[in-house]
Amino acid sequence: MKNLYIVGGTMGVGKTTVCQIMKSRLCHSVFLDGDWCWGMHPFQVTEETKRMVVENICFLLNNFLRCSAYENIIFCWVLHEQAIWDDILARLSLGGVKLHAVSLTCTEEALTARLQKDVEAGIRTEDVIERSVRRLPMYGRLNARKVDVSALSPEQVAERILDSRGCAELRGSN
Repeated sequence: MKNLYIVGGTMGVGKTTVCQIMKSRLCHSVFLDGDWCWGMHPFQVTEETKRMVVENICFLLNNFLRCSAYENIIFCWVLHEQAIWDDILARLSLGGVKLHAVSLTCTEEALTARLQKDVEAGIRTEDVIERSVRRLPMYGRLNARKVDVSALSPEQVAERILDSRGCAELRGSN
């Protein structure tokens, strides 16, 4: 049985870092960050581009799910609304797939501190803090397992997610 890990969370909560760790820990794994489908210039959010991005994400995920080389498919994206989760899941071929739906959460203080470091390093702009904090409450309403990452390292978060997965084979566990 294949495993599909879908990891959501607000900007700056640590999704990409955690998923990269998961990819390195799981055998026969592949990772897709939904943000990679937004790598356009100029960046334009319209109904057309939103549809295109979701279609591209689902196309890639379905190809990973069909490919015999991969047993563990890892996907992360902001995923702040249940309708986005539902739309993506409805488009995926999930027969013979165990779904692991996770939302990363944290306190406002922890999120602000993480994002402020990124702002100071020039990785993000100051406005991301307010936008990201504003989305935090939305994750409590989603049909996904919540993992509070406020006081955890990315390695600890990855371990918590993988500990719940059951039979997925870990690298180095043989």
